[in-house]
Amino acid sequence: MGGNIILTIVATTAITMFLVIGMLFIIQYRKNKKFKKMIENLEIEKNKLDSSPITPELNKIESFLNNKALSEKYDEWRERLENIKEKQIPYINNMLIEADYSLSKMDYKSTMYKIAKLEMEMYKVKSNSEVLLAEVKKVTDSEAENREKIISLKTKYRELYNRFNEEIKEFGGAAKYVGLQFENISKRFENFEVAMDKNDYLEASAIVTSIKDMLEHMTVVIEEVPSIVLLAYNVIPKRIEDLKKIYKEMIDQKYPLDYLNVEYNIDEATKKITDIKDRLKILNIEDSLFELKILMEYFDGVFKDLDKEKVNRSTYEEVSKSFKTKLDSVNMLVGNVFSQLGEVKNLYDLNENDIKLLNDVKTTLDEINKDYELLCSHTSNNTFAYSKLIEEIESLANRLMALEDRLDNSLNAIGNMKDDESRARQQLEEIKIILKDSKYKIRDYSFPVIPDSYFVESTEATDAIKEIIKELNNKPINIATLNTRVDTARDLVLKLYSKTKEMVKNARLAETAIVYGNLYRPLDKDLDKSLSNAEILFFKGEYNKSLEISVNALNRIDSGVYDKLMAIYDNKVTER
Repeated sequence: MGGNIILTIVATTAITMFLVIGMLFIIQYRKNKKFKKMIENLEIEKNKLDSSPITPELNKIESFLNNKALSEKYDEWRERLENIKEKQIPYINNMLIEADYSLSKMDYKSTMYKIAKLEMEMYKVKSNSEVLLAEVKKVTDSEAENREKIISLKTKYRELYNRFNEEIKEFGGAAKYVGLQFENISKRFENFEVAMDKNDYLEASAIVTSIKDMLEHMTVVIEEVPSIVLLAYNVIPKRIEDLKKIYKEMIDQKYPLDYLNVEYNIDEATKKITDIKDRLKILNIEDSLFELKILMEYFDGVFKDLDKEKVNRSTYEEVSKSFKTKLDSVNMLVGNVFSQLGEVKNLYDLNENDIKLLNDVKTTLDEINKDYELLCSHTSNNTFAYSKLIEEIESLANRLMALEDRLDNSLNAIGNMKDDESRARQQLEEIKIILKDSKYKIRDYSFPVIPDSYFVESTEATDAIKEIIKELNNKPINIATLNTRVDTARDLVLKLYSKTKEMVKNARLAETAIVYGNLYRPLDKDLDKSLSNAEILFFKGEYNKSLEISVNALNRIDSGVYDKLMAIYDNKVTER
């Protein structure tokens, strides 16, 4: 039994070891295969570098080595090619051998490191080869490319030149500078042909690039110079002369214009325009049009400011005149009040607060008078712009307006008792008329019953009128109490009047609705029941509820019945 167990353990151990060894072998095989594939790919890439077409391209150049610059460049390229072939590629070969050797020894860590270095070196050599090939092909392919480019550039040149000749008047004095630049470009085309005849492709390529840059610049020149000439030689100088004239006239008329710095800004603008003109001679127009447009915006703004100042002056004079008239009126009124203040104290029972209010008004008025005198001195000295003066005079006007309100309040409280009494008596008569109209209206319809609440409100309105009469008969009259009595009575009477109109209207509509609904009673039991309820409410004096129930019931049979009832009601009212 024991022997069987030992045999089982031994067998299991052997199998496990066999499996582990097998797995390790598989892993090693796969890793070895992976690195082998990487090395093979790198060797393929190295072989591509060996077969690079740089040499055939350099051989093409040998056929037209007839100038020093190209010869020097050719020697440099040969030297760089030899460096690649004699040093860099052999170095890669050695690295490939070393990586393959490390792999054969199953030194995977070293193999990985060498492959990484090999990839970096391969990338560097490949980049050097590609750059060198691009430089060489730039010369070998340059004849066809340059010819194609030069044809396109000549087309663009003719377009620009024709446009220039068509619009030459718009270029003014700058036309000669633009013409000279076209001549320079034309000479560059000739230089290109000379370089091509000499097979100097490096120079030819440089000329093509320079012509391209010059034509791009000329495109901007043709587009912007007419506007620059128009602004710098005509429009802005004329604006400056007009501004100088208007500015002098307004200064002579005592306008305060120092805050605009017009003279300094004109000098700076003139310097800027001179600089733009000087740069235009060499066709350096960078930012010129932008700067001129800024100047135009500035001068437009100044003209607007001057026009605004004229308007502000007129406005200020009108406001100041109006303010002076009102200030004189208030001064006179306050003077009269204080001259009669002793008599007023004897006639009316003035409290200390009323006197204090008047004294405060006088103090504030004195301050406004002083501030107005100071403003007048600033106006005569031409110290501030009229826009600022308008702000000041409007501030004074607002202060005077607020003072007038306070003064009115004080005078209404202590000096207008007779006016208040007269107004109260007049309103009393108006209130009585409204109450009388309410009584007439209530009689205009034969109500089955008038609600008790209506009689209560009528009694309250009548009592309120009696309170007005009672207060008018008191000596002295308390104006505050009188006004309260008048307001109360007016509110109660108007409320009664509105309620009367509403009650008459609703009663008539309710009655009309019930009569109108009688036609449909035999047709609808629910309608018959609702109208019966409406009749009961009607005879109880609850006209609103009666109308609501009857209209809701009728709407089920005849939608829009309320509008029809209103039409019937309006016709009856019109007939009356």
